[in-house]
Amino acid sequence: MAKGNILIIDDNKSILSALEILLIPEFQTVTTLSDPNQIPTELRKTDYNLVVLDMNFNAGINTGNEGIYWLGRIKEINPEISVVMITAFGDVELTVKALKTGATDFVLKPWDNAKLLATLKSALQLNWSKKEVNSLKEKEKGLKNEINREQKFIIGSSPQLTSVLNLVRKVAKTDANVLITGENGTGKELIAQEIHRLSKRAEEVLVSVDMGAITETLFESELFGHVKGAFTDARENRPGKFEIADKGSLFLDEIGNLSFHLQAKLLAAIQNRQISRIGSNQTVPVDIRLICATNKNLENMVQEGLFREDLLYRINTIQVEVPPLRERGNDILVLAEFFLKKYASKYNKPNIKINQKAQDKLLKYEWPGNIRELQHTIEKAVILSDNNVLKPEDFFMRPILSGKNITPEITLEEMEKRMIKLAIEKNGGNLSAAADQLGITRQTLYNKIKKSGQ
Repeated sequence: MAKGNILIIDDNKSILSALEILLIPEFQTVTTLSDPNQIPTELRKTDYNLVVLDMNFNAGINTGNEGIYWLGRIKEINPEISVVMITAFGDVELTVKALKTGATDFVLKPWDNAKLLATLKSALQLNWSKKEVNSLKEKEKGLKNEINREQKFIIGSSPQLTSVLNLVRKVAKTDANVLITGENGTGKELIAQEIHRLSKRAEEVLVSVDMGAITETLFESELFGHVKGAFTDARENRPGKFEIADKGSLFLDEIGNLSFHLQAKLLAAIQNRQISRIGSNQTVPVDIRLICATNKNLENMVQEGLFREDLLYRINTIQVEVPPLRERGNDILVLAEFFLKKYASKYNKPNIKINQKAQDKLLKYEWPGNIRELQHTIEKAVILSDNNVLKPEDFFMRPILSGKNITPEITLEEMEKRMIKLAIEKNGGNLSAAADQLGITRQTLYNKIKKSGQ
């Protein structure tokens, strides 16, 4: 049995019955219509591969114009569908007109069963080929964005990082779902890339999705795709991230930000390993390796009713905890040197160095923003430096107030006064540098000093 769906339209019910008896053993679904006005509704309801269309629907009329009209409507609704025209009148000119309008082939009544089946199966194969080509073209568009992503590397050799990478190497060889946890800026996406690089899917694409950046209205379109006309701005067929990642890996970053009711839709796609584009009834099987990441405690969110427990079990076959930068010791200096070379080249300052006291300052700082904060700190120092040696005062880090400086009774106003005082002291009374460190303008800092009477 061919796995195609076939729709037959003819005003002669005896012909519909004969074709139905002939074709039911040969096709997955056979639907018949005697009224062509039902064609648009039927085509939007079911994903048909093939249509058998009569040329004439009114007694005494054999011009074929009705068939040509409905052929055009069918092609407007679904350009990929194969249409085989059928008529009792063999007119060469009419045949040419039908083929130019988009018909795949032409069959005369009365037909030979064997020849008819061969014609329909050939038309079905053509439909499958068109779908495959269009699917590849659509996937190619999505792949270009993924392939053009900047290549990044995991840098460091601390025991903490080495332990994580050893676990990654073990996990990567399997197809187990992985949940990567850790603070913001620790490099969770790099760990996901490493899992994919070491996996048996390495020759395929790794597709990354920032779940925190997707609005609820675009969730299904972004992940599952849509067909042309599914909603106002759907001007063309578009595959979702699941389809693009087929045979490869799908990385869902910040999955803890996904709203509770959307978690059910994601769970269904993961469990069933198939999706349906918005506006389509056709299911598309997907073969992916799922990797997720979050900076949140999902187990606590489950207890609070904010995250589905069944989804957590699905995504958390193996958990990889990425250590914060403050726990990685000399990796701080290794990363600082890497970023220094990168930005020295970018801003044409090839001989720039970090002196020992500045290195000590980098090591002592707690880096609440982790690697991302270190990267921005180095870039800013390179941009603002006036010489080739970076000193402690060239690095502007936000002040960290420890527990001994803060009591539960302290007010926001008092905390602000202490932060301003600390910033001014650290920058030797330089108000511009202190303002830059605090992330405010010099005038704003001056106004706050004047208001607090410092």
